[in-house]
Amino acid sequence: MPGPLETRKDMVQEAVESGATHVGRIATIVTGAVRDVARELGSFATDVFEMREASNRALKEHAADEQDRADRHAAHRAPEDEAV
Repeated sequence: MPGPLETRKDMVQEAVESGATHVGRIATIVTGAVRDVARELGSFATDVFEMREASNRALKEHAADEQDRADRHAAHRAPEDEAV
């Protein structure tokens, strides 16, 4: 039969092993959460870049359309309109 000192040693050993196991599991959970958050932030940033590019394309297309309208309007103006 183990003595009181050995019993305490066994109890401390079990507590340390259990604590280490739980800390390891928690670290795995935290690591996975950090990874998932980083992935979502990267995906969100990609969406923002794509929206910015689409907005820039739309602005350029709008400006080109406006210029085309202005050019057509200028080409269809009567010569007497320019004299006024």
